[in-house]
Amino acid sequence: MTGFRPTIDDVARAAGVSRAAASRVVNNAPGASELTRARVRAVVAELGYQPNESARALASGRRRAVDVIAVTSGNRTGRLGTHPYFSRVLAGMMPVLESADAQLRLHAVGREAAADAVEEIAADATLGMVLADATPAVAARLYRRCRRVVSMVPTAASVPGMEADNTGGAHAAVAELHRLGRRRIAAIHGPADNPCAIDRRLGYRRAVEELGLTAVGADGDFHREGGYAAALLLLEQEPAIDAMFVACDLMAAGAVQAVTATGRRVPEDVSVIGFDDSIAAVCANPPLTTMRLPVEEMAAAATRLLLEGNPGPGHRQRFPVELVTRQSTQN
Repeated sequence: MTGFRPTIDDVARAAGVSRAAASRVVNNAPGASELTRARVRAVVAELGYQPNESARALASGRRRAVDVIAVTSGNRTGRLGTHPYFSRVLAGMMPVLESADAQLRLHAVGREAAADAVEEIAADATLGMVLADATPAVAARLYRRCRRVVSMVPTAASVPGMEADNTGGAHAAVAELHRLGRRRIAAIHGPADNPCAIDRRLGYRRAVEELGLTAVGADGDFHREGGYAAALLLLEQEPAIDAMFVACDLMAAGAVQAVTATGRRVPEDVSVIGFDDSIAAVCANPPLTTMRLPVEEMAAAATRLLLEGNPGPGHRQRFPVELVTRQSTQN
C-alpha cells in the first residue's frame, strides 16, 4: 500500500505476540524470550518498522533529545569545558537539533564509572546517543543496550560511526614536513588507549618508515601541559630535532611554547604541525599548520543519522582530513 507506515500493533500482529512483548523487543527492554526477540526482529526487518520517537517521548512526558556522551579518564571530566573538540561537536549538532525541535543533553562520564553510567543514560534515551569520546568496550556495551548510537571516534566494529582519516592525516603531516626539508621529525602522541590517537600514531610510524627516517616520540595526553612536557623531553633527548608532528592542536600549542622556551624558533629551527584545526591552532603563537578534522560536519551527520531512525550495525560515513598551512611551518 502506498504510504503505508507500519505501527507497533502491526509488528505484534505479524509476529503473533502481544503489543507489550513487541514493544519490549523494539526498545531492547528485558522481559522477552530469545525466541520472541528473534521473531519480532524478523518482522521489524520485513515490514521496515521504525519507532515513532516523537510519540514515545510524548507518552513518557519527555522532550525528544540526543544525548552526547564523553568518557574521560581519571578526574578530567572538567576538560569538556576547556577542550576545543567538545565545543565543536556541540556546534555541529545544535543547528540540526534546532531544526528538528529537539534538545541536546551532555554527559561527562568518568571511565571508572562508565559501565553503570551508560546503562542509566541508555534507559532514558529518546532519539539516541552520540559518542563524542568513548572506548570500544563502553561503546559496544552501550550499543547492545540501545541501538540508537553513533560514535564520533573509532570503536567496536558493530557500532555505527563517523570515520575520519586519522591515519592518512598523520601520514600527510609527516610527508609535508619532509617536503619542507625536515629530516629529524619527532612526534607527540595522544593517549595510548584513545582510538584516534592510535590511528594518528600509526600514520606517523608508517610515514617515517616509508621515508627512511627514525621514529622519535613521546606521549602528551591530548592537553597543552602534556604537549609542553613532551616537547621539552624530546628536545633534551634529541637536540637535533627539526620538526614535530603533534597529534592535537592543544598539545601542539604547548609544544611551541616548549620549543621557544629552549631558545629555538618556530618554524626556523623546529617546524610544528598539529591536528584538528581547532581554535587552539589559530590562537597559538605562531599560528599552527594543522590537519583539519571536520568535527562539525561529522557531528551534524551523526545527529541527522539518529533523527532518520536506528542506524544499521557497522554503518560508516567517512570524512577526509586536510592540511591547513600557517606560520608554524612557513619561514
